[in-house]
Amino acid sequence: LALVTATGRATAPIVIGAAALLGLSLAFMVPSLLALVPLLVARQDLDTAISLNSVTFNLARAVGPVLAALVIASAGIAPAFAVNALSFGLFVVALLVIRPREQTIASGPRPRLLDTVRMVSADPVLRTLLLVVMLVSITTDPVNTLTPEFATEVLGRPDTVTGWLVGAFGAGATLAAFTLVRWLKGRPHGLVEAMVLEAAGMLGFALAPSLPLALAGMAVAGAGFLGAITRATTRIQREVSDDQLGRVMALWSLAFVGMRPFAALIDGAVAELAGVRTGAALMALPALAGAVLVFRVNRRIGEA
Repeated sequence: LALVTATGRATAPIVIGAAALLGLSLAFMVPSLLALVPLLVARQDLDTAISLNSVTFNLARAVGPVLAALVIASAGIAPAFAVNALSFGLFVVALLVIRPREQTIASGPRPRLLDTVRMVSADPVLRTLLLVVMLVSITTDPVNTLTPEFATEVLGRPDTVTGWLVGAFGAGATLAAFTLVRWLKGRPHGLVEAMVLEAAGMLGFALAPSLPLALAGMAVAGAGFLGAITRATTRIQREVSDDQLGRVMALWSLAFVGMRPFAALIDGAVAELAGVRTGAALMALPALAGAVLVFRVNRRIGEA
């Protein structure tokens, strides 16, 4: 993208093709990254490691667009693509240097993804946890989809306030990584409490009459999101053997990202028909449904 932009050949098909290639690479990268985390830390530190890993994604979502805008404003679009591409080199070096613990190598033929799907389907704990990941992810969709319209049309602020709202969500998640995650660890219903907190934050954001209250709602939602996704992901990784971990985390990635386009269609359509506040408030329901599911159907999930 940097090269074709610099030479004036960045046509729509090329950009779309590059985006498709990036999406394809992420399909392999994300499960591998998530499966790598348990191999780098002690078992008792897994909650903290996963929460910090989640924080990096939230910080990137909040800080990345700001940094890109600064580079584009000062140097142009092509240099922005080039800087982004070169930044991956740092992580390539890091992956060559780290030394994960040895994995247990299973005997016999390697399991197929279909075998993993069957295993998850037959395990009520894993099945419910992956559903929770999907519901928690869906609840956060207004952070990406509705905040621009909320800032300008509901609050009557400049569109730059969108960055404040997204940043507040990331700040809440970052703070939770150092406080809430440790507090939730070992609580009988920690996962339920985190999902309720996320839903309450999204409802607070949807109904906020002013910018400070909207920012507070976003921060609370970010904290609940981080707590819930950390609890669910930690439990999944503790339940799964090494030989299945990468494939299960591929299903995790599908649950976390795969429903986002449909969620965007839903809250976008509701916002168009009934208003932005209604669209944002509606998306609090998936997290509440997940909390009820964990509490009533499979209470032992929240006991880890």
